[in-house]
Amino acid sequence: MCITEIVRHLKALVACDTQNPPRDIDRDSPIIRYCRSVVDVGFEVEVSDHGSGHVSFYAVRGKPKVLFNVHLDTVPSGPGWDCGPLTLQVGEDRAVGRGACDIKGAAACLLAIADARPDHMAVLFTTDEEGSEGRCVRAFCESSEIDRFEQVVVAEPTGCEAVLGHRGFLSVEGRFRGVPGHSSEARALKDNAIHQMSHWACAALDLARRNSLDDESRTCLNLGFARGGTANNVIAGEALVSWSARLRPGSSNREFLDELQACAPIDARVEWTVEHAGEPLPASGRSDAAARRFAERHGLPLAAPVDFWTEASIFSEFGRAALVLGPGHIAQAHIVNEWVELAQLERACEFYSQVIANDG
Repeated sequence: MCITEIVRHLKALVACDTQNPPRDIDRDSPIIRYCRSVVDVGFEVEVSDHGSGHVSFYAVRGKPKVLFNVHLDTVPSGPGWDCGPLTLQVGEDRAVGRGACDIKGAAACLLAIADARPDHMAVLFTTDEEGSEGRCVRAFCESSEIDRFEQVVVAEPTGCEAVLGHRGFLSVEGRFRGVPGHSSEARALKDNAIHQMSHWACAALDLARRNSLDDESRTCLNLGFARGGTANNVIAGEALVSWSARLRPGSSNREFLDELQACAPIDARVEWTVEHAGEPLPASGRSDAAARRFAERHGLPLAAPVDFWTEASIFSEFGRAALVLGPGHIAQAHIVNEWVELAQLERACEFYSQVIANDG
């Protein structure tokens, strides 16, 4: 596939403002209209608007068994760019623009392939990955359409290597409630919400350490922020802690959450709110065997598991074999002057074309 065609599509995609937040996207947004214009002949197209910027673009041609998934939303551009972040700058060896690496570059590769009207091809473009909500992918997995596919390729940046495993992402808020009063009262030791939270935090960190076999397979637990109380002579009536965990492939967010909740003192008054629960890949109880066979059959180079989370785990939850493979590297994503190598775009396009040519 000619790099000129890939870059042409990438310029059009980068020019569409899909920053998330604010996720100001609907079924008639420029990026949805552009994708539809490319696959307007020979593809069955369904656009689903789930509201609040959650939009899915699903296009199918023939009878494919492989689904390619790409998110079209990007993180906010932010200040400090050397050029306009929504104007793709193409140099001798790289393309610079918001989303060029994460992951409009992959979308451009797939659109270039779709232009050639292969016999069998299926893509699912979504707009809510950067908000860590995954509503679009989850809605698709809950529909009967998912039954058409044996394998899913999620096109996050992996240096064009097939990633079969990654960590999950669990984000939780805990609100401890105490009984306010004067700090001279002996009951402060047990009725102070900050004391309760501190006991929980010590036990939770100890549990994470005991779950860590070594640096590579460690349980990543992070207490992001904590606050509470009003003054040092007042028994704290409330304390809030926000924490996240990134669990090993095959682990269960639910089981870990239960263990962490049990670290609270028996008499603690605490409410837990799960803000995001993305399973690892493969999801708990699942195997990477089918995805491994798929990669080997198509000659895709295999990579070690990665630490960042992707929506491949949602497909895995629903019983689909899933792997992650896309152009660029994660270190080039979410940064000022985000970029992707042109050679990576060409290589990704070759791999995608190879899979699609043998599909159906």
